[in-house]
Amino acid sequence: MSTDEVLKALQAALAAEHAAVYGYGVVGARVGEARRAEATAAHGAHRARRDALVRTVRDLGGTPEAAAAAYNLPFAVPDTAAAVRLAAVLEDRIAGVCSDLVRAADGPLRREAAGALREAAVRAVRWRGSGVAFPGLAERAAGQ
Repeated sequence: MSTDEVLKALQAALAAEHAAVYGYGVVGARVGEARRAEATAAHGAHRARRDALVRTVRDLGGTPEAAAAAYNLPFAVPDTAAAVRLAAVLEDRIAGVCSDLVRAADGPLRREAAGALREAAVRAVRWRGSGVAFPGLAERAAGQ
């Protein structure tokens, strides 16, 4: 793939990570004490991945997309159950953009994207309690 295609996939992954960092702020506020540590860990993981993507975009000569001031959530999050659902949706979305990055990249960047896809799929299973056969692809087919 061309550098432009890789940058496009990286920017999409970066945008999804910005949204995940925002979304996990909401999850952490609503999830309940029993799963708050899990939400905090996921928030930290997404912040670290976001920061790594910013560096990678710059290394490839791009200008990293900035985070929005706020993001529209896919549904209201008034309670713990909705917060858990939101966390699973956030991870599904990350898996989708990571699968795109796996297709666009090669070498170490592809390995990193595959690792991020795996981590998102595992977190989605933990939040949802079940998984999908092909994480990152099923989410694209479902239009999430």
